[in-house]
Amino acid sequence: MTPQSLSPSRMTTLGMLLGLLVAFCFTFCLGHQNPNEFALTNLEKSSTKEPEKKETIVEEEMDTEVLEVFQPTHEWQALQPGQAVPAGSHVRLNLQTGAREVKLQHEDKLQNNLKGLKKGKRLDINTNTYTSQDLKSALAKFKEGARRESAKEDEARKAEVKRLFRPIEELKKEFNELNVVIETDMQIMVRLINKFNSSSSSLEEKIAALFDLEYYVHQMDNAQDLLSFGGLQVVINGLNSTEPLVKEYAAFVLGAAFSSNPKVQVEAIEGGALQKLLVILATEQPLTAKKKVLFALCSLLRHFPYAQQQFLKLGGLQVLKGLVQEKSTEVLAVRVITLLYDLVTEKQMFAEEEAELTQDVSPEKLQQYRQVHLLPGLREQGWCEITAHLLALPEHDAREKVLQTLGALLATCRDHYRQDPQLSRTLASLQAEYQALATLELQEGEDKGYLRELLGSIDNLLRELR
Repeated sequence: MTPQSLSPSRMTTLGMLLGLLVAFCFTFCLGHQNPNEFALTNLEKSSTKEPEKKETIVEEEMDTEVLEVFQPTHEWQALQPGQAVPAGSHVRLNLQTGAREVKLQHEDKLQNNLKGLKKGKRLDINTNTYTSQDLKSALAKFKEGARRESAKEDEARKAEVKRLFRPIEELKKEFNELNVVIETDMQIMVRLINKFNSSSSSLEEKIAALFDLEYYVHQMDNAQDLLSFGGLQVVINGLNSTEPLVKEYAAFVLGAAFSSNPKVQVEAIEGGALQKLLVILATEQPLTAKKKVLFALCSLLRHFPYAQQQFLKLGGLQVLKGLVQEKSTEVLAVRVITLLYDLVTEKQMFAEEEAELTQDVSPEKLQQYRQVHLLPGLREQGWCEITAHLLALPEHDAREKVLQTLGALLATCRDHYRQDPQLSRTLASLQAEYQALATLELQEGEDKGYLRELLGSIDNLLRELR
């Protein structure tokens, strides 16, 4: 049958069959092609939208008995065909060369060890152990090394000291060659006492010797050394001099030596220092000399109950009373009031009611304080009225000291204070004055100022006297 003789309907059916045959053959061919080729082709076609190097993590499981296992490092290396990649390695395809590259990931060694542990493999751990004896030996070596280092540091420090300072013997030798003599404090004090006690020394030399000596006796040990070679008694005898300057500077030295030095205080009482000091205060002397003598008297009486007893027996309160009542001696009056305040508070501190609680005071000293009848003597000799009248002093500091003393004497002088109209008027006037001053002080931003404290002392005293 020729194609010309076929009908149009048959032609159409034949075309359809032919098309189906072609589609079947094409599908069959596609099913038998290598899929990797199409995958590689697809990756290459999509490479224009991705970076040149694409990193992927691939885990390949191959039979290690058949394939050679590649040993990766921390650098990228090309993977040869037929090589197996360890699990967990970092694999990428280099799209420029078409080769696969492999390297280790970070902390792969720890991960591989953990994986090996899970599979029953032993970790590569250093199994060396140390016995207690090994540890003790190591510790002993460490301590020995520390001692050696410490010894080296000590030697270096000593060498540095030797480099910076020279021995005293070497210095003395050089000074001797220069006719310069190095003296100790003891030697200097002996020399000064000899100069002061020498009849050939001028007044200026004696005053200079006492002035220099006062500097040294501030130290407790030096004051006791002055006592040991008889220098203290020489200075005490200087209080008998007819020269006011000698009396002044001798009292200056004694005040420095007496201060908080019980051993020297005892020797001074036995040497007659108290009587000589009171005589100078009771007689006509320059104001500067009386200041220094009063300083020495205060240093001798403080914390020395036996001296306080002797002071009362020798009429010391009467001497101080005359000193306060002298004209143009306001400076001395403030110092006298300060001394009386210190003695009263010291006496109250060691009163019988509180003495039992005082553990650091000897029974002998407590007994001596009980024999000091200071408060009755102050009341009998009119110190209640004298102290009250001293409120008329103009200086704030003087008023503060007087107010403190009035408070300390309140238990003894309460009746006198209440019967003294002048004291009441003075306190009321001071209260008004300090209220105005305290207001100004508060406006200046001082919440707890000095003037407000004085006002508080006045208010407290007025309340006690009502």
